[in-house]
Amino acid sequence: MEHLLDWFESLGPVKAALVATTGTWLLTAAGASLVLFFGQVHRKFLDAMLGFTGGVMVAASFWSLLAPAIEMSDGEGFARVVPSALGFALGAVFIFALDKFTPHLHINFSKDEAEGPATKWHRTTLLVLAITLHNIPEGLAVGVMFGGAAAGLPGASIGAAVALAIGIGLQNFPEGFAVSMPLRREGVSKWRAAWFGQLSAIVEPIAGVIGAYAVMQVQELLPYALAFAAGAMIYVVVEEVIPETQRDRYTDLATLGFIAGFIVMMALDVGLA
Repeated sequence: MEHLLDWFESLGPVKAALVATTGTWLLTAAGASLVLFFGQVHRKFLDAMLGFTGGVMVAASFWSLLAPAIEMSDGEGFARVVPSALGFALGAVFIFALDKFTPHLHINFSKDEAEGPATKWHRTTLLVLAITLHNIPEGLAVGVMFGGAAAGLPGASIGAAVALAIGIGLQNFPEGFAVSMPLRREGVSKWRAAWFGQLSAIVEPIAGVIGAYAVMQVQELLPYALAFAAGAMIYVVVEEVIPETQRDRYTDLATLGFIAGFIVMMALDVGLA
């Protein structure tokens, strides 16, 4: 693992962010490709996988993003938490705005429950857009952490950045499958379902590079940017991921999946930071 961390450090922040987020995108593609081999998967497995995704995102939001953001902020008492609080709120508002102005449809919802402006877009497009919105803050978080580590700021390290990328990648694998399988049930061909499943995460490398570059240019942005990514991810979990796992009778499995995801991400962050 030490050699891996050294290798990422040698790449520089922007290239490291690009490589790491390309890896998370490829793991989404690998998960989506499972639809080529499985004709049908029981709903309880999909709910458990979505629960795992939510657990990873919540744990990453605190251990990898908010805690470092607070640690590197100046001031004492309440003043020290202001950058993190402001960034967190802005991240949530950003996803809220995208949610309101981008037509999309959550995975386990019917077409008449589509959100955003009214549109005649196909259900497949709306499903993919929902997960694409979900993936923007994930890529941004990884890029911002690599940028902060390169700047030598407290609370940010190559180990923490790699841990975050691994955690995001782990939850992207089942997420890719959780996207492609409903598309398959909608009558989309196996290959098209796999294609659309991986396409939902293509924004992660873009967001990762933007995040790393922005922090390197204006290092004072880092605590705000970390908290921004955390707020965006928490909004996605509460507004999208958790409701999707609570619409059937497998809520207990989804909750256990959430706990497992939280533990895995927490262990990665503490172990590699």
